[in-house]
Amino acid sequence: MKIFKKSQPVAQVKKAKRSVGGNIVLGVFLASLGFLFFFPVLYMISQSLKPMNEMFIFPPRILVQNPTLNNFRDLSNVLANTLVPLTRYIFNSVIVVVIGSIGHIIFASMCAFPLAKYRFPGVKIFNKIIEYSLMFDATVTMIPNFITISRLGMLDSLSAIIIPSFATTLCLYLMINFMQQIPDSLLEAAQIDGAGYFRTHWKIVMPISKSALVTAFIMIFQRLWTNTGDKFIYEERLKGFSYLVTQLSNGSVTGVGASYGGILAAAQIIMFLVPVTVFLFMQSNVISTMATSGMKD
Repeated sequence: MKIFKKSQPVAQVKKAKRSVGGNIVLGVFLASLGFLFFFPVLYMISQSLKPMNEMFIFPPRILVQNPTLNNFRDLSNVLANTLVPLTRYIFNSVIVVVIGSIGHIIFASMCAFPLAKYRFPGVKIFNKIIEYSLMFDATVTMIPNFITISRLGMLDSLSAIIIPSFATTLCLYLMINFMQQIPDSLLEAAQIDGAGYFRTHWKIVMPISKSALVTAFIMIFQRLWTNTGDKFIYEERLKGFSYLVTQLSNGSVTGVGASYGGILAAAQIIMFLVPVTVFLFMQSNVISTMATSGMKD
């Protein structure tokens, strides 16, 4: 009796045939589209580097003339006089992102492996439940999640954000689709050599699934980095950097003064650059995963 499911064929990538003129038109179109999407980022970076006298020029200038880092310094100085300093908000976000992302990779990969490669009663039902769960928006499950977290005694703690992140179904679905393409011969050879489930998982499946794991890491990283946590955490010293940016956007932080625009732009740049930097270092793995996991669109 076969233990493993039959591997699904890897998608074949076909090279499109275009003329030189078609390549030029496509290049110009993509460059224009890229600039259109990059323009708000360029303006935000320029705003964060503008000195006070350039903030109020009309009509406003897109590019900064005399760049300065005073807005980042002012952001730190304003929060230094409050109950919670800037470093505390960043520290909370880093703790949530690191523990939540690593924990999710470990638990999701251990769950995806048997769902993708083993035959056991109810495996199709579990896979369907995971697929259907992707249709529900976070707003729909907000009340059940709050009740669950409250009864577990995790309210007003970082674990209220970290623990639920271990069970994010989108990344789990991605891993299942990727691991289905692992050749059965590798797993059967490991079984013949006496490797158990955990050894097969850590020594064979995890290295082969590196691109899928990195993609899942980026996705859960971005979700946790932008999670304000204000629905489960009420103590100010436990809130993350994304909550601070939200408060600055709403004008809820006192003592900002006339440099409000520059300080807000500086906070938004920090919020933006962290996940983008992580993505740029790992984008090749994301492209590889999307090309072979059935999530091309």
